[in-house]
Amino acid sequence: MSQKVIEAAIKDKKMICPKCNQPVTKYEKYIDMCGSVWDGAGDSGMQTQGSMVTLICGNAGCSWEERTEFWDSYIEE
Repeated sequence: MSQKVIEAAIKDKKMICPKCNQPVTKYEKYIDMCGSVWDGAGDSGMQTQGSMVTLICGNAGCSWEERTEFWDSYIEE
């Protein structure tokens, strides 16, 4: 779910670079962070606890990029 939110925010130009105040153009290295894993007696699963992503500005003259789990703080409504 988080990855879809990130993709939509970048596509809609709502994720803003804090350095140049222009829309972030891409992301990479998305992962869901593991909260817990269980396995036993035919029942197994994994619960996630947030996500982490590398945001990359990509605008001319701006080299900002950040690996963060607080990516939602860069989304403007």
